[in-house]
Amino acid sequence: MKLFKILDEKLEEVFLIYSLIFTVAIIFLQVVMRYVFKNSLSWSEELARYIFLWQIWVGASYAVKKSKHLRVGIINSYISEKGKIIVEILVIILWICFSVFLTTKSAELTGLLFKRNQLSPAMRMPMGYAYASVPVGCGLMTLRLLQRAYINIKTMSAKEVEVK
Repeated sequence: MKLFKILDEKLEEVFLIYSLIFTVAIIFLQVVMRYVFKNSLSWSEELARYIFLWQIWVGASYAVKKSKHLRVGIINSYISEKGKIIVEILVIILWICFSVFLTTKSAELTGLLFKRNQLSPAMRMPMGYAYASVPVGCGLMTLRLLQRAYINIKTMSAKEVEVK
């Protein structure tokens, strides 16, 4: 249970920090190789690009966890606290539907790429690994959205108890 709690709290954060450090190191190595040794690495930019894809999708999940996605807040100024929570839950439900759709369709595409054994140009790595960032990131995002929906429903229930 302790491991699950650690993963729940730190998974995206740790991945994003270490992948950023790794990406900076790869790009720095590429710059040194190119300008100091006059010989560039054929794979470094491609690997950095694929890591960046993973950072985007895992970062989207992290933004859901921290409630940092952009939103239009004009409706919130005209409705009650309970109405805000209801609107938030409806938005989350729509978002979950979209996220599940993206997860399933991108998983199909990723599976197809693995079956066809499509390889990246420089590293000769299966392209499925790069494309797998979408279903993994959207799957994590769906889990984070479900967590937020649960918290909002619990908050709404607690406020109803306070009113009574």
